[in-house]
Amino acid sequence: MYSIALCDDETAELDKTEVMLNAYREKHSGYDFVIERFESAGELLHMVGEKNYVPDLLLMDIYMPEKLGTTAARELRSMGSEGRIVFLTTSTDHALEAFGVDASQYLIKPVSKEKMFSVLDRVLERMDEERKKYLLLRIDGRFKRVALNDIVYCEAQGNCQCLNLSDGTQAVLRMTMTKIYEMLSPYPEFVKVGVAYIVNLTHVDSLNAQEMYTDIGKSIHLPRGSYASLREQYFHYYCEEEVL
Repeated sequence: MYSIALCDDETAELDKTEVMLNAYREKHSGYDFVIERFESAGELLHMVGEKNYVPDLLLMDIYMPEKLGTTAARELRSMGSEGRIVFLTTSTDHALEAFGVDASQYLIKPVSKEKMFSVLDRVLERMDEERKKYLLLRIDGRFKRVALNDIVYCEAQGNCQCLNLSDGTQAVLRMTMTKIYEMLSPYPEFVKVGVAYIVNLTHVDSLNAQEMYTDIGKSIHLPRGSYASLREQYFHYYCEEEVL
């Protein structure tokens, strides 16, 4: 599932782009996404900065009355946003500036369905490859890419979650355990341990009926009755890895 943001001060242009995205989704069953619409750069920046909104892909007009799209993109990058950006505009005047904020594409309006589909094919394929290796998380007020291999385990701590990394550092996430597991569950190495932990099996050295031992020297107490299931998941994962 991807989050796609549309930003344009003209409602008709937002409608056109959303129609093309929905048509693309109908023809590409492997991709699913949620679309959010913004009629100003300020509205988008507020959602990212204050509401923890993290778009994976942004399709944005450049010429908007309040603020140029390229200016908004620089602000997004300074906030730590690493999402893909595709500019949709009526002029080539800001092309060099657009690529200065690591834009994936610069499209001149009116954008045909064929051109949009071609760009989406390329951008989403690259995003798929990146998603296999990293998570984009908001840490200390900034968006950061965290390599999956670096995550040892995640521990619930009240309303926050503590991410324990392979270098011994910790990162506090202001999101629910359910949301984090939703992000990690597609990867077979991540398993739930009770209601308080998500563990990366590649960092587990051993386990017994009472505890699971990680390679960073920290152990996790196993809830009553969880050992048999975890042992099965542990051996299944490593047997699958061995076969591959």
